[in-house]
Amino acid sequence: MELKGIIPAMLTPLTEEKRINEPVVRQLANRLIESGVHGIFILGTNGEFHLLTAEEKRFMARIVIEEVKGRVPVIVGTGGGTTEDVIELSKQMEQLGADAISVITPFFIAPSQEELIVHYTKIAEAVKLPVILYNIPARTGVNLEPETAAVLAKIPNIIGIKDSSGNFANIEHYIRVTKDEAFDVYAGTDSLILKTLLAGGAGAVAATGNMLPETVVSIYENWRNGNIGEAQKAQDALQPLRDTFALGTLPSVLKKAVELHGIPVGPPKSPVSSLSGEALEKVQAMVDFYNDRR
Repeated sequence: MELKGIIPAMLTPLTEEKRINEPVVRQLANRLIESGVHGIFILGTNGEFHLLTAEEKRFMARIVIEEVKGRVPVIVGTGGGTTEDVIELSKQMEQLGADAISVITPFFIAPSQEELIVHYTKIAEAVKLPVILYNIPARTGVNLEPETAAVLAKIPNIIGIKDSSGNFANIEHYIRVTKDEAFDVYAGTDSLILKTLLAGGAGAVAATGNMLPETVVSIYENWRNGNIGEAQKAQDALQPLRDTFALGTLPSVLKKAVELHGIPVGPPKSPVSSLSGEALEKVQAMVDFYNDRR
């Protein structure tokens, strides 16, 4: 399976009681597909995977896979603290009909690169699904080194990596050391989408796609058609939204922005709080800015 283009890192809509809001999950999934996205990535960092139970993860995946009906690939985050837990959840997602899985590096313990190779090899061997590695060292405390990615890229069903390090040199290094393999590199930092495409990357797993899917898709489509100037304009258009992300704990700002923009995705999971006060006012002003440009 070839995964290229813009793949939103979908939020997990919740009710006010902090339970998964099935009607809004379906609404958001359809909104993304109708905007022309090339895939949907669920249960990632912005999907609050780290705050959901295994049962909630299965429920979320079942709803999305059922609603998408094969219109675009669905990539499911199955990362966790132990190799055994990841394998178990990955097998369950395979049975539910996921098109691929994404596996974040283990967190809290900062394993060695050799341990990461063993971890990912065992996971890849346990499922038939394509596996996408996920590097986000600011959250996990460990960087999956490019040389490690090069080793893992030789495993047939490890097909790519989402890099959310924010370090473009890291992305370039991944691309360079895996160029002879069937392995793709995806930007996981939304400010680097166009730069990653120009460097030879395959696309992006983009959180901003929850609110501005058409804009993010236009980066890719313009790049693909050789309209680099227009692609850059679309890339630049994401910045006012990105500038607000520091106003609250992830993903509280994006959830509030999407809600104010028209889809009631609800609050973040506790202990993260909903935005209020001055932060809320600034996010409202940002949403108004985009609404005025419609």
